[in-house]
Amino acid sequence: MAFYSRNGWLLSAEYAHIGYVHASWLGLVVGGILFALPGSIIRLGLGVLYRSYGRLPQVSALFSGISPVVMAVILVSTYRLGRTALTDIVSVLLCTTSLAASFLGVNEFVTLLVAGAVSLLVFFLLRPDSRGGSALMRAWVPFGFLMPAVGSFLTSPNDRLLRLGLFFLKVGALLFGSGMVLFAFIQRDVVSRFGWLTQQQLIDAIAVGQMTPGPVLSAVTFIGYLVQGIPGAAVSTLAVFLPSFIIVAVTGPWIPRLRSSAPVRAFLKGVNSAVVALILAIGIRLFGSVITDAWAVLILVVSFGTLLSQRVDTAWLVLGGAAIGLLRHLVFPK
Repeated sequence: MAFYSRNGWLLSAEYAHIGYVHASWLGLVVGGILFALPGSIIRLGLGVLYRSYGRLPQVSALFSGISPVVMAVILVSTYRLGRTALTDIVSVLLCTTSLAASFLGVNEFVTLLVAGAVSLLVFFLLRPDSRGGSALMRAWVPFGFLMPAVGSFLTSPNDRLLRLGLFFLKVGALLFGSGMVLFAFIQRDVVSRFGWLTQQQLIDAIAVGQMTPGPVLSAVTFIGYLVQGIPGAAVSTLAVFLPSFIIVAVTGPWIPRLRSSAPVRAFLKGVNSAVVALILAIGIRLFGSVITDAWAVLILVVSFGTLLSQRVDTAWLVLGGAAIGLLRHLVFPK
């Protein structure tokens, strides 16, 4: 079921599906939970430390060195996904249009759905006699279109915890492609719309997502803690992973058909084109906040080149950036 990047929510869904194949419903729950839980616990611990000590000059220095590494990760993710997703003129046009839509303020969920729908339309126009299973479309689309309706309630409840849960439930239901897209949604709503996080806290949350094991999606635990403490961390984590369990439970019997469905692949091809655009958009928006001096440029260039040319764990680059940031603080204090 490898329709999505392994950084997306479907990685947890893959483990849930493996559990379902081997141990039915209990295996589905255990497989998904045990995959997501360790990373979430680690990021909760980092959230506690960050809230307590994040304003110290030494901690700020650490993140000043980590942030350019994060920018390199975003750029490399864009390049690698783009290299596999943008394979023809239709996908390139969808990516370009999606990037423009992002900067015009079009909702990311709408952008993803429209890109997938256009790609599917092109597929049927080019192959009007095609036949293919549309199980995923039947199972997911009603659920997917329901979740933006849930999002319309986000501005009405006064309870921030409820709004946080509803937001991440919507994100978990509609998040496609790379897990990095998560941060595009957060930048638009949690930072700009609701004002729950600052731009710098978002950058630091991305850094935490890269320096710790587990799926990138577990970064919502860190974000939820910053917004509403331990209850916020718990609600955010549950809400963002719950849709993947439901979708796997619903589509489980159809997995073999989905793997061979040309229409499903066409839809996801369009979605992945939009994903490339959304990741690039979040990189462009954060670039000015991250690359502020020659040190940041140097760390970005070295990290970008290393990620492209070497098989290196991102965590080592993050640690290296942190060390450079701290060393700079100690040698050249402001």
